[in-house]
Amino acid sequence: MSDLSKYARARAARDPEFADGLESGYEDFKIGVLLRKAREEAGLTQEEVANRLETRKSAISRIENSAGSIKLSTLERYAQALGCQLFLELRPPRKASKPQKPRRNDSPPRRKRQLTRRAAVE
Repeated sequence: MSDLSKYARARAARDPEFADGLESGYEDFKIGVLLRKAREEAGLTQEEVANRLETRKSAISRIENSAGSIKLSTLERYAQALGCQLFLELRPPRKASKPQKPRRNDSPPRRKRQLTRRAAVE
């Protein structure tokens, strides 16, 4: 467990207000921390990244400090500005819970059978 994870868990245990919405807020915060860390490892300042993205330093600061509503395209451009590649990975939840069956209204619409024509070969 990282130092950041340890800190967040300890603070949530002693501060009920902090604990409210911790998971979503923590995930948003973690993205910003990862972006800042990658920028620092690339040896770049916020100003340099802003110049590469043709934006302002304040925009880079906002991305690194509250990345929860960042677009995927912005993440891709940010990664490119650092000389990195962006990978998106979906994992099952950490808690071993059974996958829920979709409810009738949650199911995707059924696909209609697609008919294909075959061209006659002469």
